[in-house]
Amino acid sequence: MNLSKRVSTLTPSSTLAITAKAKELKAAGHDVIGLGAGEPDFNTPDHILDAAEKAMKEGHTKYTPSGGLISLKEAIIEKFKKDQHLEYKPSEIIVSTGAKHALYTLFQAILDDGDEVIIPSPYWVSYPEQVKLAGGAPVFVEGREENQFKITPDQLQQAITNKTKAVIINSPSNPTGMIYTRDELKELAEVCLSHDLIIVSDEIYEKLVYGENEHVSIAQISPEVKEKTIIINGVSKSHSMTGWRIGYAAGNERIIQAMTNLASHSTSNPTSIAQYAAIAAYEGPQEPVEIMRRAFEDRLNIIYEKLVQIPGFSCIKPQGAFYLFPNAKEAAEITGFRNVDEFVEALLEEEKVALVPGSGFGAPDNVRLSYATSLELLNKAIERIDRFVNNHKQ
Repeated sequence: MNLSKRVSTLTPSSTLAITAKAKELKAAGHDVIGLGAGEPDFNTPDHILDAAEKAMKEGHTKYTPSGGLISLKEAIIEKFKKDQHLEYKPSEIIVSTGAKHALYTLFQAILDDGDEVIIPSPYWVSYPEQVKLAGGAPVFVEGREENQFKITPDQLQQAITNKTKAVIINSPSNPTGMIYTRDELKELAEVCLSHDLIIVSDEIYEKLVYGENEHVSIAQISPEVKEKTIIINGVSKSHSMTGWRIGYAAGNERIIQAMTNLASHSTSNPTSIAQYAAIAAYEGPQEPVEIMRRAFEDRLNIIYEKLVQIPGFSCIKPQGAFYLFPNAKEAAEITGFRNVDEFVEALLEEEKVALVPGSGFGAPDNVRLSYATSLELLNKAIERIDRFVNNHKQ
């Protein structure tokens, strides 16, 4: 029995694949340290758990509107006012089954066969696959390491054709942790406006920003840019709610309505209980968000200094999110492996440390290391990686 062409061309998620392999080894009794998964290691805050329990007991276990509860949309609107000074109407918001599904639904709503979407690399692994599933064509523009993995206006300009429909901006970035400044976003936005492009702004890591850096939404640049921007966000990373699957999109009313119509024929609605939990996430105390952010920053400052001491590893210090994205090409070379993918595979087999190869993100010389785990495990992982490199040095 033949599968459809659309699924036959898909590349499996490298992040989920490495996590599955690590769990398999762990189940077999091995002492595995998994640094692959992109989720906080904190539990969901208690006031959010309480809100979900209350919602269940009060009978809020039925269908909701396809685009999400009005009360949750209002909480999201207030969040935008407070954090970005942006004004949205309920009709300009759709709540989805996670930010990933918001992106998927968006591409289904805006792309026709052959439409091109510009994707800066390194990129989150699902962007190109979702574009392809909607019949679109991903066009990669390299964010060079010497430019903090960020693309320039000139690069964007050169990549645009008469088929270009949209461009994706992910800041803070998964996998690099880099953040676009206001000035950089303004320059990119000018190019997008001049070509009437839709800007897809993935801001899922907005609350995880370190040092003197700040998160700026490209929609804040001007009313004209806001009108062309669809913001993708959710509570997964900010409130440690990855499993609750609540994300959302905000922007052009016509696009949001099309996404809502599509959702009505796919998911029906996001999980009712999880929506009430998300309301509590935004309307309740925000101290747990800051506690988690500070913990990630502390880990970053400690682990970064140790990582760059490992022979063959070089790394730009991340500004946000919870990933290190070191260049490990030299480490692979001095240990006798043909490429970084082989290096990562051997590291998992021998030292039981699971990293994600950068090839899945469009950066084959790099690896992604999540520091969303305890400092004890992170230190142990760094020791194992260092030992592995030194044992195999030629």
